[in-house]
Amino acid sequence: MIRHSIRHIIRKEFSDVLRDGRFRWCSVLVGALLLVSLGHGWVQAREAQREHAAAQATARDHWESQGEKNPHSAAHYGIYAFKPRLALSFVDEGVDPYTGTSVWLEAHRQNDFLLRPAQDATSAQRIGALTAAQVLQHLVPLLIILLTFGALAGERERGTLRQLLSTGVGRRDLALGKALGIAGALALLLVPAAAVGAAALVVGSPGPAASPVARAAVLAVVYLVYFAAFLALSLAVSAWARSTRTALVILLGVWVVNGLVAPRVAVDLSKWMHPTPSALEFARTVEREMASGTEDIPRPDNDALTEDLLTEYGVERVEDLPINQSGVLLQASEEFGDRIFDRNYGALWDTFERQGAVHELVAVAAPLLAVRALSMGLAGTDVEQHRHFASAAETYRRDLMRRMNGDLTENSRSGDFSYQAGAELWESTPPLRYDAPTLGWVLGNRILSLVVLGGWLAGTILIAAARVRRAEVT
Repeated sequence: MIRHSIRHIIRKEFSDVLRDGRFRWCSVLVGALLLVSLGHGWVQAREAQREHAAAQATARDHWESQGEKNPHSAAHYGIYAFKPRLALSFVDEGVDPYTGTSVWLEAHRQNDFLLRPAQDATSAQRIGALTAAQVLQHLVPLLIILLTFGALAGERERGTLRQLLSTGVGRRDLALGKALGIAGALALLLVPAAAVGAAALVVGSPGPAASPVARAAVLAVVYLVYFAAFLALSLAVSAWARSTRTALVILLGVWVVNGLVAPRVAVDLSKWMHPTPSALEFARTVEREMASGTEDIPRPDNDALTEDLLTEYGVERVEDLPINQSGVLLQASEEFGDRIFDRNYGALWDTFERQGAVHELVAVAAPLLAVRALSMGLAGTDVEQHRHFASAAETYRRDLMRRMNGDLTENSRSGDFSYQAGAELWESTPPLRYDAPTLGWVLGNRILSLVVLGGWLAGTILIAAARVRRAEVT
């Protein structure tokens, strides 16, 4: 009897929603925006990956065809490295427009990333940029609110709630039936969009695989939990509010706080708690420490290094060394610089990640922040994965410099500044091979967001159950 009554309520609610003009127009608008943003993001990501691949091939060709020159000159000649686009980046572009996607690898310097689309965009363009993630995080919850605010409050206003309960339908069954009916109507909007996204993933997603199917499955679960939490919260407010107008005002206030106020507060709070230096201040600090060293990282003593080499090879004059002293000194200078870079860039990256942790904590008051962190992480466009690639590129740069200085050291004599290497050395240097982080690595960085989002779902369900149980009939 109970199961039959729930099915009846589901069918009735589903039919009422489909007949509601608000749902038809809103679903058309949201669905169109979602499909357009998915398609645009996919095309844009594919084009960016093709451009990166072409640029990387050109950079490699320039490296291998640079002709004969001193290896240290080749180290200054350098090479570009390009950050690959992962499979789900077309859903959520994350921080990529602000962090850049390419970096110049050269001797004695750890450079910042280049090709930042946000630098070339106007303020209006940055505000107007629309991604599938933004539609899912902002517009779908608004649609849920518009469909659900009158679910129980409307029945009370019309006087039909007492009649429904007098037929023997339990309050919990009524709320569950309405929730499932509304969810079924939303599925008509979200399932086709999910199918389009899955097709884009199968047909040819840009970049390395990096477990795209598993990442996509987890991403779908994250958004389903987010939508379910909003649905439960909307039912709770509808059960508590004395009128549909009150329910709508309260829920719109929640939506504004969740989508507009909380993100701004999180940004300001994270900057206040964990301030970062300006780009100019950071560059000046690195330049100053590179020039004079620090108390714990002194500049290398070339005279002491030379004495150590003479002792090691048992000779009295630099000219009698069987290796080129310059290569050893250059490598010592590189390693000194690496320690300076590790300290300054490491502190900067750690500050960015602490700011991200503040965002995740603020998600206790606004689930969108938890969903956004998880969405960017699964799409491979968060700060942590940008740091992962930056670290891989820097490791490659250091290995490249070590190879160049090592060839200069081993294949020429001290004082021989005319030594030149050829294509054999350039071609023997392997290109950068980057392996994206695993799904487990990504989720390990987002445990707090997972806990907060799960807490929101559990909390809203419990609150909805309590409010429905105590809902006034008249």
